[in-house]
Amino acid sequence: MLQKSYTLQKSTWLHLRIPFSFYLLPVFVFACATVKPNGLLLTGLIFLILHLFLYPASNGFNSYFDKDEESIGGLEHPPKVSEELYWTSLIFDAVALIAGFMINWVFAMMLFGYGLASKAYSHPLTRWKKKPLLGWLVAGFFQGYFTFMLVVVGLKDFSPELFLNAKYFVPAFLSSALLWGSYPMTQVYQHEEDGRRGDETLSRKLGVLGTFHFTAICFTAASGGFFYYFLTSYGMTTALAFAVAMVPVLAYFLWWYASVRNDRKQANFRNTMRLNFYSAICLNLFFSWLWLFT
Repeated sequence: MLQKSYTLQKSTWLHLRIPFSFYLLPVFVFACATVKPNGLLLTGLIFLILHLFLYPASNGFNSYFDKDEESIGGLEHPPKVSEELYWTSLIFDAVALIAGFMINWVFAMMLFGYGLASKAYSHPLTRWKKKPLLGWLVAGFFQGYFTFMLVVVGLKDFSPELFLNAKYFVPAFLSSALLWGSYPMTQVYQHEEDGRRGDETLSRKLGVLGTFHFTAICFTAASGGFFYYFLTSYGMTTALAFAVAMVPVLAYFLWWYASVRNDRKQANFRNTMRLNFYSAICLNLFFSWLWLFT
């Protein structure tokens, strides 16, 4: 007798939010642009480990413990979660870790560290999401600096000097700086649900307009850092190309800010996802150009 094949529930696939990994892709592409990898197979394997397994595992685990009823990143109408999502997220983590050992053991251990941090962010025993400053710092650090260096460690033969080389740790830090500016914006439409759950995010602390002001200041500082980095490391042409690439993001941000000043309801899921999308498109295009043509 043939046994019925097992398939994941639709809700589990949705909460893994694999397409949402696109918004985290700029850090990977920036790291590749810095390292200039020769091996297509190795580069592709690292991409798959991060964007097909590690990030979805984190998304699923967070969704399981958050149990959101309103919009979350990548899902306007999230379905109810099941225990299947919990176990699937752990399996995805395990696959990422096993594949990571195929590259090198330090890369695998860094994957493990990322997984622990993402779990501590949402798990009830730690719930860093309840701590506005800590949650903000952890999210920006691990999705920026840590991921950048993770890719570097995967693409190159590991040595401790990698972490002391300004060629790598400066752009890695800039990646975090950009995320520290943008991360509160991803929470600006979740204030009510976060409040009901007792999560005191930085965006909720700042308020809606305060979040916009905070992001504007951080984004300006981070962009200035990027401009100086590209000017000194690549030249004026690259620095100006970065500035031009950011114009659509700035234009949309200013339009959205003006809209929210007139109507707080404009600080909603759809407008937030549009900002994420425009930012990811512009950064991915610029970093891809930096990688392939400079």
